[in-house]
Amino acid sequence: MKKPYHIVSREAQNAAASMEEFAKANGQILLPLVELITQARVAVDEVIDSIGRQTIETILNLSAEQIAGPRTPGKSSGDIRWHGSQKGRVSLADRQLAVKRPRLRHKEAGEVSVPAYESLQENGATAQRMMGALLRGVSTREYAEVLPVMAETAGVSRSSVSRQAIEGSVEQLRQLRERRWNEADLLVLYIDGQRFGSHHGAVGVDRNGSKHVLGIQVGATENAAAVKQLLTNLRDQGLPTDRKYLFVIDGAKALRAAIDEVFGTDQPVQRCRNHKMRNVIDEVPKEQHAQALNLMRAAWRVSDAEEGVKRLEQLARFLEPEHESAARSLREGMAEMFTIQRLQLPPSLYKCLGTSNVIESPQSGVQKRTHNVTRWRDADMVERWVASAWSLTEKHFRKVIGHRDLWALAVVLGRERKPNAPSEKVA
Repeated sequence: MKKPYHIVSREAQNAAASMEEFAKANGQILLPLVELITQARVAVDEVIDSIGRQTIETILNLSAEQIAGPRTPGKSSGDIRWHGSQKGRVSLADRQLAVKRPRLRHKEAGEVSVPAYESLQENGATAQRMMGALLRGVSTREYAEVLPVMAETAGVSRSSVSRQAIEGSVEQLRQLRERRWNEADLLVLYIDGQRFGSHHGAVGVDRNGSKHVLGIQVGATENAAAVKQLLTNLRDQGLPTDRKYLFVIDGAKALRAAIDEVFGTDQPVQRCRNHKMRNVIDEVPKEQHAQALNLMRAAWRVSDAEEGVKRLEQLARFLEPEHESAARSLREGMAEMFTIQRLQLPPSLYKCLGTSNVIESPQSGVQKRTHNVTRWRDADMVERWVASAWSLTEKHFRKVIGHRDLWALAVVLGRERKPNAPSEKVA
């Protein structure tokens, strides 16, 4: 496990040394805890889970003693003096905790802050982490019940959780919309729709095989205005439209037209084979599912595009007499189901580039994290929740299968690197 490192100033080092000396004089049991907090090696919520509120209050007193010296009831000395205590709150990962904090006053300048208390309050991720907890399946009504018993002292209520959840999701949506793609060397753009909340999203894959959530847009992929807006937003966020990409799409005609309009008509487009399989299977009896699936998969495995088209056409002619709708569905967009073969890409890339699984997988994560929502009030709610769920799912992205061979796609798209070219001089 990697260890976190940070830069410590000379003043901070002196403060840490003073705290360590005090701890040595007042009990060896405090040393590991003081070191953890001083070195910032663990999150505040981890300390709470293991030791409790009393520990935080002990740390606050230690920090106050660094400033004002040991508490001496009835004897005031020095410029900074103890001035009792009062109620306060510190931020945890998913809630706030009520504590009793010490007060300090300068004999002339007034109130003096306690460094540890100020530090424990500076946790801007509280609202977003609350939203993360909600998306993991905890409804607003149940939220207070799943928190530790200490949460009740912080006054957690349904209304406050909802408010912080909204604030956190709004921030995540803003961050998603403001991402820039000027410098991202993207080769593949996956675009697919999801029925719940009626939205669609885009995921990009760069030269190294890493995935990036590009954007979301309310509206199905059959909605021409919505899909065009998604692509226009990507252009406005800096994604160059004067270069080629491989688009992997679900087959919607409106999406195909939007790609031509925003990125040009010479962009290679690969139809998702999983969508095609589902569409065909829905039109044939159950007893013929296995045969139809095996024949389609065999056709897609061949390296020659024309041979693959020929095999699918044979299947369409076989289905046509009794299942005309299945044959019609199979023939629709058949040529674009073999784009990756026509580009002469290595078979190791067929699995990741032949389907929209790259985007369907995170969408299933979104579905899982939003299953408690029974009514989508408006488009803003859809965008906020989906953006938060996408952001949470993105943290678990892995590189695409066959990513080591993506150089071949880069060459086909005209973005091959020239290792022998002279390096540019930096002024």
